[in-house]
Amino acid sequence: MSTSDDIRAERVRKIEELRAAGMEAYPARTARDTTISDFQDTFDTRESSGDTSTIAGRIMSRRGQGGIVFADIFDGTGRVQIVLQESEMDASLFELFGRTVDVGDFIEAIGNAFKTQRGAQSLKVQSWKMLAKSLAPIPSEWFGLKDEEKILRERYLDILMNQEVREMFVRRSMFWNAMRTFLLARGFLEVETPVLESVPGGADARPFITHHNALDIDVYLRISAGELWQKKLLVAGYPKVFEIGRIFRNEGQSREHLQDYTQLETYEAYSDVEEGKNFVRDLYRHVAQEVYGRSAFEIHGHTVDMAADWPTINFCDLIRERYAVDPLTCKDVDVVSIAQGAGLLAETDANKPRAVDALWKSIRKTISGPAFLVGVPAYLEPLAKRDARNPDTVERLQVIMAGSEMGKGYSELNDPQDQRARFEEQQALRDQGDDEAQRLDEEYVRAMEYGMPPAFGFGVSERLFAFLENRPIHTTQLFPLLRPRE
Repeated sequence: MSTSDDIRAERVRKIEELRAAGMEAYPARTARDTTISDFQDTFDTRESSGDTSTIAGRIMSRRGQGGIVFADIFDGTGRVQIVLQESEMDASLFELFGRTVDVGDFIEAIGNAFKTQRGAQSLKVQSWKMLAKSLAPIPSEWFGLKDEEKILRERYLDILMNQEVREMFVRRSMFWNAMRTFLLARGFLEVETPVLESVPGGADARPFITHHNALDIDVYLRISAGELWQKKLLVAGYPKVFEIGRIFRNEGQSREHLQDYTQLETYEAYSDVEEGKNFVRDLYRHVAQEVYGRSAFEIHGHTVDMAADWPTINFCDLIRERYAVDPLTCKDVDVVSIAQGAGLLAETDANKPRAVDALWKSIRKTISGPAFLVGVPAYLEPLAKRDARNPDTVERLQVIMAGSEMGKGYSELNDPQDQRARFEEQQALRDQGDDEAQRLDEEYVRAMEYGMPPAFGFGVSERLFAFLENRPIHTTQLFPLLRPRE
């Protein structure tokens, strides 16, 4: 059996044979005048006219012997059969194809549209040239790639050989474009905010740290898609803004979590969490229809229908019913003991926010949704406006779907004194060792002191796309981060 080194050496030899025959192995230009998709769409016209067509693409398979060779060629828009017959083209060019062309090579083929005896649309080749000689063999189309690490590490091969995967990444592009067009049609302004920050804010998360050589300061990769920056833009007078961008959180990996991923964050002045429910529901339904043409999905054992009613459920009520503890009035030691006793919290130095969050997450797994979660304690949300009806909670909604959190929005906190007080509470938690608590951001508080209008803010990440695809999130990224090969 030939080794990969043997195969490579043989293909390198074929490059020299091509050059000896006067053909470049890696020319800069091609005379292609149509895509394969267009060739197929206009096949009848091309066949009846007898005009020549020039296509280009990768050889995906080849078969035949003697004076005739069949090959399938793929250019990313479509796949078509080409046929080379020694009796109908230059014999030396026919023989050169047989000796030097392998599956995986990119070629240009000039010929006429014709149907085979079996009625297959084909190109009868008059001449051809090499466009890029492959040195490594692509996987067999029959067996494809099976090893998951190899699939992710060599994702380009997985996409090439797997039509389902290729179509998924087309849908991923459609997913974000559907969100963008939804917002632009409603008068939102798309913005770009800094990725490097001197103070990371907008979320409870552990940041990545790097050093800015020119300024000689440590900076952080952002942990939200410009939340605090976008709210400064509300101060500046823009009424509706959004950003679709990459964020980075130096935390663990799971079926639902990655360290770097894409997120939408959007802010609308003069709106609130009640108006936001309609906005979010319409957004999700729009994306489902635009990308998938349907509203119902099977996700991790849950049936989720975007077109159904979205009930509103209360955070504190659910915890009271399940664990007989009130998240608003309980003492730290009591709720921590309950969470640890239920096997939900391993940390011996855990605090009340972490314990309450652990209780909630155990309940969340049972909820199919889609539903809006409300009534969250203020100590869990330092950036949301307090609920006037119950100041111990905040005006926050969270989309719950298939047992997970699938987007979060607030009536944004715009009281600078309340904001400072809550930042200081978060900073105290950091000082006690909670490295996911938020930092006191003086610049943001200063901007808020100039006046920020009431607003609704909402964020959703690519986790939603992974759930709609019913796949682990790392498999829905083109090139997820992996350890280097050893």
